[in-house]
Amino acid sequence: MTPPDWGDRLRKLADGLIAGGELAGKWALNGTGPRLHELVPYIGYGNDRRVLVQGRAVEERDISASSPDDSYWRNLLNTYRRIERDPLPHARVRVRLGNDEHEIVADNEGFFREWIECAAPPPATGWEQGALQLLAPLRADQPDVHATFTACRPSAPASFAVISDLDDTVIQSRIANFLQAVRTISLGNARTRLPFPGVAAFYRALARGGDAARENPIFYVSSSPWNIYDVIVEFLEIQRIPTGPICLRDWDISVDALAPGRLHRHKEPLITEILDTYPTLPFILIGDTSQQDPEIYADIARRYGSRVLAIYIRNVKAHPERSAAIQALAEEVLAAGSSLLLADDTAAAARHAAEHGWITSAAVPDVERATREDEDRPDAPESPTVVVE
Repeated sequence: MTPPDWGDRLRKLADGLIAGGELAGKWALNGTGPRLHELVPYIGYGNDRRVLVQGRAVEERDISASSPDDSYWRNLLNTYRRIERDPLPHARVRVRLGNDEHEIVADNEGFFREWIECAAPPPATGWEQGALQLLAPLRADQPDVHATFTACRPSAPASFAVISDLDDTVIQSRIANFLQAVRTISLGNARTRLPFPGVAAFYRALARGGDAARENPIFYVSSSPWNIYDVIVEFLEIQRIPTGPICLRDWDISVDALAPGRLHRHKEPLITEILDTYPTLPFILIGDTSQQDPEIYADIARRYGSRVLAIYIRNVKAHPERSAAIQALAEEVLAAGSSLLLADDTAAAARHAAEHGWITSAAVPDVERATREDEDRPDAPESPTVVVE
């Protein structure tokens, strides 16, 4: 790894201070006044009978496109705009899906999430596309508000599905420490945040399956806030990680936001809903040790048995007591008809998946090589977080 150039860092800090002052001035001048209305669709999912349509109705905000050269100040301002974004409470939205038309109503935070009956069979591509139109509230000085949404509807070639956490499973987030996580989210962007080594290659192999000819869907269930949905989508695209339905939660900055009980109440019902949507499809669950993924996934395995092919848990931070607790869970998962692997890196999970025929053996060297290359990145972005113990 190349030693840090402290002179360059100081120059960037100085430039950031100047840019921060300029951005603050622009915000003070332009941050007030009426804003246009906007529909922000989220990727949904469905089966041969119905489709989940989800998104948010909000007032438009000027969030600039991300760049690897963006200062912390610009990233912080964009984060503020995402958080401060004003909702359109109880907005009425028209949904067009194939020949069907429905009207749904958002909640008091502008979020809408509703299952829509769909008579048409899933398309061969495995992806459905529909249209949204804002019916109310409307502004007299604004044209009609439209948006296009997509939904994953797995087709016949899918042999299994994947449910993955995001923070510290796919994206390096340091979520175990609340203040570090807030700093990471606030001061970075989609181009400065890092994936865990080898994740992109492994997830692409899982999507292709054991014969490299499958179309296996990947679902992302995370405790990250919906406010950074656009960052996550852009991050997956930049890193060439397969896209898929994303299930996040409303912004919450309380000190117990990452408490085990709250994580269970958020993630487990969403995972259950996904499994129940595809009753004949087996699943692979992927998470990490920083939160409660092992406990949540073990509960799922107890309920769904052999439908859970495997649970892969990334060992983010070695801790003897935590490792022992997870190994105990692994025995319970095995008794339920599945398996739990506590892995130090992505390559170990890939080797296990290849042994069971869930990815091709030829994909393993690709994952191992990608893992090494990601670990040796010479230009890995400097993390803006500060260690807080």
